[in-house]
Amino acid sequence: MTQTSSPQPPSPQDEPAADVPRAAEPARAGRNEWLLVVFTALTNLADAITRVALPLLAHHLTRSPGLIATVGVLLMLPWLVAALHVGVLVDRLNRRLLMIVAECMRLASVTAMFAVVAAGLASLAFIYVVALVLGLAEVVALTSGMSIIPAAVPRERWVQASTRITAMESLWNAFLGAPIGGLLVAVGFLAAFGTTGGIYATGMIALSLLAGRFSPQRAEADPERAGSGLRSVHAEIREGLRLLLRHRLLRTMAALVGVMAGIWAAWLALLPAYAPAPGPLGLSPRQYGLLLTCLGVGGVIGTLAVQPINKLLGRRWSMFSDIIGTFALVAVPALVPAARDSAFAVGAAALVAGVGGTMWTVNARVIVQSLVPDEMLGRFNSAFQMIGWGTAPVAAALGGVVAQFFGYEVAFGIFAVICLLIVIPFLRVVTDDALAQIAGPRPDGSSGRTVEDAR
Repeated sequence: MTQTSSPQPPSPQDEPAADVPRAAEPARAGRNEWLLVVFTALTNLADAITRVALPLLAHHLTRSPGLIATVGVLLMLPWLVAALHVGVLVDRLNRRLLMIVAECMRLASVTAMFAVVAAGLASLAFIYVVALVLGLAEVVALTSGMSIIPAAVPRERWVQASTRITAMESLWNAFLGAPIGGLLVAVGFLAAFGTTGGIYATGMIALSLLAGRFSPQRAEADPERAGSGLRSVHAEIREGLRLLLRHRLLRTMAALVGVMAGIWAAWLALLPAYAPAPGPLGLSPRQYGLLLTCLGVGGVIGTLAVQPINKLLGRRWSMFSDIIGTFALVAVPALVPAARDSAFAVGAAALVAGVGGTMWTVNARVIVQSLVPDEMLGRFNSAFQMIGWGTAPVAAALGGVVAQFFGYEVAFGIFAVICLLIVIPFLRVVTDDALAQIAGPRPDGSSGRTVEDAR
């Protein structure tokens, strides 16, 4: 793609218009930024505990890799089946309210799980139901959270806010959350689910303190929308998909995320059967939590390094590190012998993957926030995540089936080969020229390039 000095006016079918207004800067933007950071830390800690506790509870009920992997499948399935409709809600309703509703869903789920475990009635079926509800809540919360930043934080703070939020995701979801989850499970599943419920309740308080207007801003000058009221859900879904699919860089990024997210999902779905005893690595719950911590360590390193690496090597190679890390994540367990000592190599690969994942996430969020108008953020993010994360449940299920019949090494090896194949489209599309045309948030707060400008 080459930058033109005077872009042609968009045709009626092109989406969105280049002059769609952004949400106004809230008066208490600094407080909002820190509240979002605190909320992210709390929610990701609780999510990490449940993602450790639910599969390990399933592991107590069955030794089948396929049945245990189903927990991971259901946690991610809503990205495939519900993301697009959630995106329409995010572009119609108050985004803070939707995040609070999602937190209520999480609190209700873990409270029910606590009661079932306390009564000694835990079953795979109930674990699956809880996993599905938590997965749906994640879609609502994450899509709303990604879309709320332009309304909550001034433009010149987008990079810093996205970096801090991503840092909290890495720090609490994996670095601290996983070992805390392992320690709580070692104490007992009641401790794990009880702690998680209290954290979700605290997260709702943090959300309630956000100040500003968090309903999406509609384009006043758009004749197609003026006076027409709400259009059909399917019409708005198509609009979000068109916005994504018509932009070469963004649709390629979504496809690349789809492959890498699927690989990560397969790894995470297989790990509860592969790592803890009596699995091949033979780890205790605490050791299993520490293994997952390596992802978070890498994520924290990535948040510290992303801006220096962007300046030193450029955004392109910063993002390419995610492909390197994802390949290492599955190549190492495919190649090293399955023994307790191998946990160090598996953990090192997870650390590299955590660094790369954070590098990609921070850069991708800034690109999207710079290109997509506020009124389209919900539908665009949901379409992007549906393509990107919709592969996750399919890959997790595939990984469980392959491991069940052919062994863990074959399952990990297949995903390592798949990861190598995405190097070619990355190098062809995610070029320095393409990324140079998409300026990040400018320090002076002026509006950046839109999808129409960068097409």
